[in-house]
Amino acid sequence: MELHGFLKALARRWPTVLVCLVLAIGAAFAATALSTPVYEARTQLFVATRSGEDTAQLNQGQSFSQARVQSYAAIVTTRQVTMPVVKALKLRTTPEELASRITAVAPPNTVLIDITVQDTVPKRAARIANAVAKRFSAVVERLEAPRHTAGPDRIAHGRKGDDSSPVSLGVTQEAVPPTVPVSPRPLLNLTVGVLGGLLLGAGVVALRETLDTTLKTSEALGAFIALPGLGSIPYDRGAPRQPLVTADVHSKRAEAFRKLRTNLQFSQVDDRPRVIVVTSSVPGEGKTNTAVNLALSLAEAGVSTCLVDGDLRRPCVAPTFGLVRDAGLTTVLIGQARIQDVMQQAGTGGRLSVLASGAVPPNPTELLASARMEEVLHELASLYEVVIVDSAPLLPVADTVGLASLTQGALLVVRAGRTSREQVRTAAQSLERVGVRVLGTVFNMAPVPKGDRYGAYGRYGDLPAPRTSAPHRDAAAPAVRRPAREQ
Repeated sequence: MELHGFLKALARRWPTVLVCLVLAIGAAFAATALSTPVYEARTQLFVATRSGEDTAQLNQGQSFSQARVQSYAAIVTTRQVTMPVVKALKLRTTPEELASRITAVAPPNTVLIDITVQDTVPKRAARIANAVAKRFSAVVERLEAPRHTAGPDRIAHGRKGDDSSPVSLGVTQEAVPPTVPVSPRPLLNLTVGVLGGLLLGAGVVALRETLDTTLKTSEALGAFIALPGLGSIPYDRGAPRQPLVTADVHSKRAEAFRKLRTNLQFSQVDDRPRVIVVTSSVPGEGKTNTAVNLALSLAEAGVSTCLVDGDLRRPCVAPTFGLVRDAGLTTVLIGQARIQDVMQQAGTGGRLSVLASGAVPPNPTELLASARMEEVLHELASLYEVVIVDSAPLLPVADTVGLASLTQGALLVVRAGRTSREQVRTAAQSLERVGVRVLGTVFNMAPVPKGDRYGAYGRYGDLPAPRTSAPHRDAAAPAVRRPAREQ
């Protein structure tokens, strides 16, 4: 996934990133609140040698201490140190557990040893650190003390062996009870939570984008399938309540259907189709909405248009206009009425003729592919310039495949972010397999780019009239009222 596409995916799926961020921050706060505070007490020891007073002996002792101090630091956590401390302070722990809370560090090129002890009680941490330092000094001095064997000549001369250690450890800094815990660290936990949440959100978005095969943009649809894109209908949250674009002829959605009408008229100039079926891959892609508003746009342009509800399983055209559904296409197909008897008028001024579905039959596939259906379409094509047929989805049922073969072209509706690539491919192949000419695609419910202010150009046909005079201006200079912003 390229960077630009990934950034667009992050912007589109910002709720996912926000949820991951909130969860990570919540986990950081919970970890901070549930963690027991841990305090750290520190003491420091100085390693000295019992050397002579001349310079050579002092330098030799200094080198000796620096060479041994790293080894001394490793002795701090041994049982020789921790076991007596546990017994002396009567700690409720084991020498090994105490050793895990002790850290000894010897800074390079020094004869210092820093001992730190962690505990949940500040005073106890200081007591343990001081006790460890004291016991550690004794252990080191005992280990460094030479062990002489008293020979006959020493006894005869009355001399005893010198068992004093050549090194001595002195405390340069005693441990004091700490006031601030070293763990938990709220600011660090919050920072980790924020970074972790952002990384988790980016990972989830990347995974969803990898697994998501739906088409997000009209450009992606055009790049995927070799069919002309005749229109892109923007998403309008008010469309379910008011599906007809005649409710607001100046809206972006209404203008999009006018563009679809124009593109459809100019796409097939040499062989203009008279009977067009509008379908989709699966339910819920807005095919009925597209068929209804396309028919309204054609009628608005003065084109003699008939809209036929060819979805005999879930007919929706008549309810959209508030017309009678019980008499219509199926009534004509079974010979109970003529087309003129059941045709209804809809749209502004009744400029659109609508043939409702009629009663739902038990065999819609056979009826729609019958010779009588072909006769009805031919008769409608002789009466109207354009016949728009709303049909059932292609993939769930076989109704549209038989019906589309009787028409002169098909429009395939694709819903943004809903229809998968495989569904579009299968639907197009099913139409081409029966010889149906696919006129193009309609990308429905497309996301509106940020900053797209169609209303900034004003409402077409709603330009303000200039005022001829103003009380506070020269009468010869008329004031022009600025157009109000589109709500």
